[in-house]
Amino acid sequence: MPAELIYLDHAATTPLLPEAREAMDEGFRHWANPSSPHRQGRVARAALEDARARVKAALGWDGEVIFTAGASEALAIGVARCRKKLCALSSVEHDAVLRYAGSAAMLPVDGTGRIEPEATRHDGLVAIQQVNNETGVIQPFARIASVVREAGGWLLADCAQGAGKLALPDADMIALAGHKFGGPIGIGALLLRDWAMLEASGGQEQGYRPGTENLPAVLAMAAALDAGSAWLEEAGKLRDMLEAGIAAAGGEVIAENCERIATIGAYRMPGVSSAAQLIRFDGMGIAVSAGSACSSGSLRTSHVLTAMGMAEKPASEVIRVSIGRETTGKDIARFLDGWREITGKACAAA
Repeated sequence: MPAELIYLDHAATTPLLPEAREAMDEGFRHWANPSSPHRQGRVARAALEDARARVKAALGWDGEVIFTAGASEALAIGVARCRKKLCALSSVEHDAVLRYAGSAAMLPVDGTGRIEPEATRHDGLVAIQQVNNETGVIQPFARIASVVREAGGWLLADCAQGAGKLALPDADMIALAGHKFGGPIGIGALLLRDWAMLEASGGQEQGYRPGTENLPAVLAMAAALDAGSAWLEEAGKLRDMLEAGIAAAGGEVIAENCERIATIGAYRMPGVSSAAQLIRFDGMGIAVSAGSACSSGSLRTSHVLTAMGMAEKPASEVIRVSIGRETTGKDIARFLDGWREITGKACAAA
């Protein structure tokens, strides 16, 4: 095995930031229940509400915040308890939303994975990803939000991949996950414009999410957001280096000419299955994935790529590479060496 492992799967989860770890340790010292009326409980409550205010400030959000166990729970609350029924969602949504599709309209995408904004003209709840978790494609949210509002609908945005990196879209509800931007696994939030948008469930979080709040994780997530996203400029340069190398080696950049986040890219290696690529890269000490981490262990073809019009065979040759704060030019160079080695052996065997 190589002495130095290369991690290029940051869209699945990214390392806990040192400042987030310190904040989490501080949270464990405030071990009391924030709902308890005694002094220790009031100290914990004060820390929780301070973190809530910091999360809102860091994200530029002036509405409400419900802390959850992650983006999946936030989306579940947003869909299942919204006072408007889910009536439309894009065909490239994450499984966390697709499982609630029911009879809702499945909105098609073009060959780059983008929705035609006019298709979102519905008067119920419309669910759209800000950034696709497999391709990095960014949806045209400014126009989408305008169309949904004109129709009298509400917009739920899955911002798991964009929050903490990009400005939040103009949406009525927003789901995010702390472990995507340097916070811990097991914490997220649902942002909403107004409490009246949801049916209350009783319990904590103003009666909208039962269960004792995870104060250490909340503090860690706030600290991770406070760390900012200045590193994205370097991520963009690294992705340019990556994609130039892949193109030069005969690979295909998925949605190459579409607006995409700098941290996520999908790449096709013609003639080599994604499963074979993952095995080969892992043997080289390089961690990448095939599509979403939630489904890369299955053998099914990516629903995102098929929705974009890609045939099953080429879709089965696509992997995802995702960049994080810790990624270096040396990491990208190592990956490209591996890519060329795999393609070279495939050509020799053909």
